[in-house]
Amino acid sequence: MPDPAERGTVRVTLFRDGAEAVPAGPDADAWLTDYLGTPARLVHMDDPAVRRPVDPHYARPGDRVSFADGFPLLLTARSSLDALNSLVAEGDHAREGPLPMNRFRPNAVVAGTAPWAEDGWRRVRLGEVAFRVAKPCGRCVVTTTDQRAGVRGREPLHTLGRHRRRDVGVVFGQNLVPEHTGVLRIGDPVEVLE
Repeated sequence: MPDPAERGTVRVTLFRDGAEAVPAGPDADAWLTDYLGTPARLVHMDDPAVRRPVDPHYARPGDRVSFADGFPLLLTARSSLDALNSLVAEGDHAREGPLPMNRFRPNAVVAGTAPWAEDGWRRVRLGEVAFRVAKPCGRCVVTTTDQRAGVRGREPLHTLGRHRRRDVGVVFGQNLVPEHTGVLRIGDPVEVLE
């Protein structure tokens, strides 16, 4: 198979943003199209360091993100999910709870904190990597879909709207930007730096 870099790049749209990506090639496109049952094209990001900047309102020069939504990493806290589930249980749509963490699609889940403690963090170290907390994560309608049943409900947006509304929308979790490269492992210690 030819080197994907020899194919050049194509313009793709990610969450209303444009970016350059490298096509995997016609064989990969045909396989994916057949598998999905709809026309599809497979691409990859060859060099996130130059391809897609983080939202300039929250970024520093050089901050980049690959195909992730808007930031390189999303952190959530187990205690915050427990607190949210308690609020859901008291509300109008209690039958939709308790909600699993995977509804929020985090990259890192921390335990052993007070509920919503992550709201006050400015810098954190996960294992060997230090991160800057960019902003709270505004949540979208995708979080209302029960991934096992494929059914959309009202939670967690209904409860977050009553208890966790901020200037960026209803929030759960924190978007992080790494200050340097390194390895993260399950069970790594978490240290709040600021």
